[in-house]
Amino acid sequence: MTNRPIAVVGASAAGITAAEALRRAGWDGPLTLIGDEPHLPYDRPPLSKQLLHGAWEPAKLMLRTEEQLTPLGLDLRLGTRATGLDVATRTLTLDGGERLACAGVLIATGVAARTLPAAEGLAGVFTLRTLDDALALRDRLSGGPRRLVVVGNGVLGCEAAAVARELGHDVTLVGREPVPMSAAVGAGIGELLAEEHRARGVRLLTGEVAAFETSTDATDMTDATDVTDTTDVTDAMGGAVAQVSGVRLADGTLLPADVVLLAIGSEPAVGWLADPALDTTDGLGCDAYCAAAPGIYAAGDVARWEHPVHGRPLRFEHRMNATEQAMAAARNLVAELTAEASAGAAVEGAKPPERRPFAPVPYFWSDQYGLKLQAYGLTAGADEVETTVLDHDARRAVALYGRAGRAVGVLACALPPRQIRALRAVVATPVPWEEARDRVREATTAG
Repeated sequence: MTNRPIAVVGASAAGITAAEALRRAGWDGPLTLIGDEPHLPYDRPPLSKQLLHGAWEPAKLMLRTEEQLTPLGLDLRLGTRATGLDVATRTLTLDGGERLACAGVLIATGVAARTLPAAEGLAGVFTLRTLDDALALRDRLSGGPRRLVVVGNGVLGCEAAAVARELGHDVTLVGREPVPMSAAVGAGIGELLAEEHRARGVRLLTGEVAAFETSTDATDMTDATDVTDTTDVTDAMGGAVAQVSGVRLADGTLLPADVVLLAIGSEPAVGWLADPALDTTDGLGCDAYCAAAPGIYAAGDVARWEHPVHGRPLRFEHRMNATEQAMAAARNLVAELTAEASAGAAVEGAKPPERRPFAPVPYFWSDQYGLKLQAYGLTAGADEVETTVLDHDARRAVALYGRAGRAVGVLACALPPRQIRALRAVVATPVPWEEARDRVREATTAG
């Protein structure tokens, strides 16, 4: 057994799952888990839901306690950033200058929230990707109604807008596309969600941000609201800093705002991977086994891999995929390292483990108000979408997504679990469109 470690870079859901899967797969050598945040591994989906709402505290998001991590025998490096990787030697460079020669590397660095240049250094403007982001936004929204402008009407923006409205804030949701979440779920489901947001009092606008209006007067932060928290409008030296007071759109519309959330998408965290042996176009390119190069694997939001069923590269920023892909990548990495170690010295009768392609049925969900959306397969990029509203007032609906004459995805809104399980089977493998339509109709009309 080599004394070199396997290093898992990224200590969120995919990272901790990979570390555990490596041990289960038989890796008993050194194991290093590197995370750029100071926190133990935690779950991200609740950041825009339960944590932002105040229903949960950070402790409830933790995926493992220190005691639960102990049996893994980890060299745990929290608050540490990987800054480089030499693929040929499998050597990591860390932000303190340390070079870590590894037997294998599993990259699970996820994504980073996009922002706008004009927002830099501007108090009251937030992104929502990390635990610290969510706590800062929650703190700003506490203490009374705020005027919140959410820029970006995708999944994250819609979820955050729903939570803020439930908390009693004045919410405006601005997106480039006229229908919320349309890129992810299509216009039919998006329109249904738009109706729910409007019914709850959210103002929906289409537009692009041109500029932020600012003020250094804390009393200007809200309209007819007593603001007692002014910590964000002074810097460490006690001087006044610019506080957002409005969002100006490209058409000239001015939206008064005490708080702005930028939910304008994300970028795969691959900026530290400069080795030309790696393909970092839209994430880290991998084969069907989640391998980016010999001994280098990836999992989770950062990984773009060849899906063997759909026959093209895919990358998902979904919680379930992070867990499933981490387990697959870990097993395949151990299989590769075992084969390397036994090359030329095979024990008779012993068969090394084989790598297996990663071929999941993708799944994601979103909670907004009392509605739960659940989707299987591929919903984005469809060339045909059929939405059936089963109960308009209850927002119960189902949508089928097709590509090149075959059904590749299905989404349920506010449907019971039994029907949802039946819908998953429809798109477990792509089937002809008409056959899928019949099966969806059967699943949603069954008693």
